[in-house]
Amino acid sequence: MVDTLTALQQRYPLVLVTKGDVVEQWRKLDRSGLKSHFLGVHVVREKTTANYTWLAERYELSPESTWMVGNSPASDILPALAAGMGAVLIPNDNTWVLEHAELDTTAERLVTVERFGQLLDHF
Repeated sequence: MVDTLTALQQRYPLVLVTKGDVVEQWRKLDRSGLKSHFLGVHVVREKTTANYTWLAERYELSPESTWMVGNSPASDILPALAAGMGAVLIPNDNTWVLEHAELDTTAERLVTVERFGQLLDHF
């Protein structure tokens, strides 16, 4: 993961968006040692289309050239696509059942990869 983030960070501004308990999410990030790869980190109550739109505005990112990467169809993929962004799904067998959602796998701005490192094949 570090090598992939390092390569992507050199090409793009990376923003981490996560949801959940603020203290726990920051604790996880601190333990991971990955914080330095991100221009910004945001812990939100829910990942919504409005949040993604606000983040694009906040970092002056064009939604048409911005991509969300995540494992949750409900929280990561669908709201990002609704905000006009592209989305990369990295399926995870441990994704919480409430985060599942039906996706249009033929959507033009949806990419699925099996491993995080495969992002470098696309970006």
